[in-house]
Amino acid sequence: MKNGKWILKAGLLAVFGAYAGLAMAAKTLVYCSEGSPEGFNPQFFTTGTTADAGSVPMYNRLVEMETGTTKVTPALAESWDISADGLTYTFKLRKGVKFHSNAKFKPSRDMNADDVVYSYNRMADANHAFHSTSPNQTFAYFEDVGMAKIVDKIEKVDDMTVRFKLKHPEAPFIATLTMDFMSVQSAEYAEKMKAAGTVDVIDKEVIGTGAFQFVSYQKDAIIRYKAFDQYWDGRPKIDNLIYAITPDPSVRYAKLKAGECHVMALPKPADVALMRSDPNIKLLEQPGLNIGYVSFNVEKKPFDSKQVRQALNMAVDKASILKSVFQGSGQAAKNIIPPTLWSYNDKIKDYAYDPAKAKELLAKAGYPNGFDIDLWYLPVSRPYNPDGKRMAELIQADWAKVGVRAKLVTFEWTEYKKRSKTGEQSAFMFGWSGDNGDPDNFFAALLGCEAVKGGGNTARWCNRDYEDLIQKAKAVSKQEERAKLYEKAQEIIHDEAPWINIAHSIRVTPVRKEVIGFKMDSTAHHYFKKVDLAK
Repeated sequence: MKNGKWILKAGLLAVFGAYAGLAMAAKTLVYCSEGSPEGFNPQFFTTGTTADAGSVPMYNRLVEMETGTTKVTPALAESWDISADGLTYTFKLRKGVKFHSNAKFKPSRDMNADDVVYSYNRMADANHAFHSTSPNQTFAYFEDVGMAKIVDKIEKVDDMTVRFKLKHPEAPFIATLTMDFMSVQSAEYAEKMKAAGTVDVIDKEVIGTGAFQFVSYQKDAIIRYKAFDQYWDGRPKIDNLIYAITPDPSVRYAKLKAGECHVMALPKPADVALMRSDPNIKLLEQPGLNIGYVSFNVEKKPFDSKQVRQALNMAVDKASILKSVFQGSGQAAKNIIPPTLWSYNDKIKDYAYDPAKAKELLAKAGYPNGFDIDLWYLPVSRPYNPDGKRMAELIQADWAKVGVRAKLVTFEWTEYKKRSKTGEQSAFMFGWSGDNGDPDNFFAALLGCEAVKGGGNTARWCNRDYEDLIQKAKAVSKQEERAKLYEKAQEIIHDEAPWINIAHSIRVTPVRKEVIGFKMDSTAHHYFKKVDLAK
């Protein structure tokens, strides 16, 4: 607020009213997020928006990545050992780790091996007592990365030691354990809620070990957290953390300028120059570990035809999209992984923009007059795509030149994701921000056969030659050997064209000058546990 007056922007008053009182308190940080989370149990979901609201502030994993890097560091596990054959991983747990509490639950003990075993087996075992507590929810990421085919079992060695036994060597296994779906939950909380007949609350009013604990959530408006005084890595410096859910990037920017929020997600590229000139705003930038794309559901006609998929790649003018949508904050993508990630195959030549050639291919595929199709576009700004609707309009116009008539379709963000998991989509705009710095996090999670069931593979494309390559790469320990296999996998993707690779974006995060210690993370998450505010 400036001069004690409210900024009257559409949709702001309800949000401001919800957190105005807290915003007056000492050490309250407000983050203007871009959308509502799908939920708060990170085992169920794969999107960055949801991870930012759930696993990032409220949970921990056995191992985590150092903020801003892809270096794996101890977290709930103090140390670990790997057997010579690469099949056994033994973790020594950190002592004295406390769980949160709420009105329904007060923990009677510290985190131990029972919690780690419970958290994993809840996903892995279909007969587990807590596997199906939330109707219609699946363990999406567990399925996408094929954990059931990697891990044979998890064992409790003693109260402070757990052991994973693998079915085969898995080079990215430690990196996988840093990911949000591997967050450790309270087994005691689950048992007590089951006994009380309120087991559904464990996925809504969540209990974790993280730096902040859940207070309340008003859908599409606000999430409140408070600092966890007993956090094992030191109490946060801020007392209250507020997520002001603000889908419109122009409104997010207005609130940032007015001091209504301290950090904002995903600015419009057109606003970046103004932010640079504002003395009250610090602009943080770094290349994104991401990819924005349009996938084709190969289970539906006409996308069962490789010629059709190749033709639509040739029909899209990426240069125009980069100029209009990204405005200098992105680069054209030709591969599934960004050029900053090892194993990137730079020898591949991207599909040239060639409408005439595209029309020829469509005719050969049996569509000389084109066809009608739905193109689903992103309803929210994402790190890999600042304006889904504008991108869709450009693609629609490009496809019209080759006779393909696209109807633009979208849904609310949670519904958009939910519908795509069942294969309802035809052409589908989406994207990905890497979770752990390993190429497998792109190749397996986005186009692997297991990821069809989990929903991460929105093209629903399962190619056995590709699958053999990425599975072999996971079992090889030497990075240079893995890189060669992934380079071949990229050649198959290019030829089969289950996607149109659109762009890799440059990530930009604006923060107020009074914010101290905020770092951009390599995964596009927003961490506030070490952040402070100047008085």
